Parts: sequence; C-alpha cells; structure tokens
Amino acid sequence: MIHEIAFIDVAPENHAAFEAAVQRAVAEVLSSAEGFAGFTLTKGVEQEHTYALLIRWETLEDHTVGFREGELFPKWRAIIGEYFAAPPRVDHWTDLFSH
Repeated sequence: MIHEIAFIDVAPENHAAFEAAVQRAVAEVLSSAEGFAGFTLTKGVEQEHTYALLIRWETLEDHTVGFREGELFPKWRAIIGEYFAAPPRVDHWTDLFSH
C-alpha cells in the first residue's frame, strides 16, 4: 500500500468550495482509477489554510503512471485545481508499523 500525501494551501474564502470539490472529484473521477484504495482529507489546526489529502494506492505506479499519465488526471485537476493557492507538495509514503 502506498500513501500519496498532498499538502494543499487554499485561501480561507475557498475552504468550503474546495472541500466540496474534493468530494465531487473523488466520486466522479478518482474512485474509478485503477489501484485507488481510499482517501482522507484533513485540515491543519495550526496551519488552517493547509489541507493534507491522503490517497491510498495499491502500488506507486497506480498513481504515478496509471493516474498521473492517464486520462483521469486532467479531469481530477480541473475539478480541484482552481482552489490551489500554490502548487501542492506531493510525497509518497509506505507503512512500517501501525497500531
């Protein structure tokens, strides 16, 4: 399991619209992506303008090749991209331990 974590800055006046757009983008686009295994959207407490979008993928290639290089990515970005205050920072993570 790979975790894609995107840190996304959103202007305060766009928070509600961004949150709705993420829900729509997941339902209409991301849910049909090969290897998509779920997501979580969180919002910063100290950094209240920053969201962390965690997307679970079966493999790294499901995200980097299948999704990012496929036809779904432009559709995804078209729904949520207008709310970005700056380009997101995206990293990939893998589990070591959990409780």
